[in-house]
Amino acid sequence: MTRRLADSQLVTTKRALILAGGGIAGIGWETGILRGIADEAPDTARALLASDVLVGTSAGSTVAAQISSPVSLEDLFERQTGDTSSELDPGVDIEAITALFLSAMAQPGDLRDKLRRIGTVALTTPTVPEAARRAVIEARLPAHDWPARDLRITAIDTATGELVVFDSAAGVQLVDAVAASCAVPGTWPPVTIGSRRYMDGGVSSSVHTAVAADCASAVVLVPASDTAPSPFSSGTAAEIAAFGARTFAVFADEASLAAFGPNPLDPRCRVPSALAGREQGRRVAAAVTEFLA
Repeated sequence: MTRRLADSQLVTTKRALILAGGGIAGIGWETGILRGIADEAPDTARALLASDVLVGTSAGSTVAAQISSPVSLEDLFERQTGDTSSELDPGVDIEAITALFLSAMAQPGDLRDKLRRIGTVALTTPTVPEAARRAVIEARLPAHDWPARDLRITAIDTATGELVVFDSAAGVQLVDAVAASCAVPGTWPPVTIGSRRYMDGGVSSSVHTAVAADCASAVVLVPASDTAPSPFSSGTAAEIAAFGARTFAVFADEASLAAFGPNPLDPRCRVPSALAGREQGRRVAAAVTEFLA
């Protein structure tokens, strides 16, 4: 089904692994974090990968789908650090795209109004063909069927500004759900699913902790600084802190941020981001182990 945030859900003992957005850099870094934790604490890594709920936004939707596949974490990491890649360089000016967002956000209206305006940016900005972008997502995912587990992928309806959460019961192909979640406005084309068109779930929040409202605890991987702003909140760290459950957040450290470079969508940042993530994963493994104990 597609989950709506208005749905009431009871808090349980379930644990979530929440994977935030962050471009190609974020995919490499999150995979590296998990690989680094596995280096130092294999049981902890296995527990994370076996989390009851996986929530993926943008880059995080890719990683969530990848770790839900039969492919091992070791192989997924090697895919991030290998010489070959199907990623496209969008060739966009990050500052110009940011300016478009800020312009849409500066105009009067509530959150939905602002998201609809950003949706208009997504619909009207020239990009590569939708089919070309879908082929990239297909190549990213080692399996194209929904896994037999609770995987939740976020996207935004460009026309309504509504947050939609795709899962295995939604009647949507996994590739399309991930493509929708990764459709950065002004950079990649919105994704057509049925009669609707969707854009990046990270437009309104990079973490969407509320999607895991039925969980009692969550580990959150964020490929950004803990002081990074959030367009519609006081910041990602504050959003995580306000989550009504036990949380442990891993934010990118200085070495990882340096590896990302100035443009997290640039395919050249993939390998250094994955390697930096692995090193940071080794450093945080003990703390994550303690949280899960």
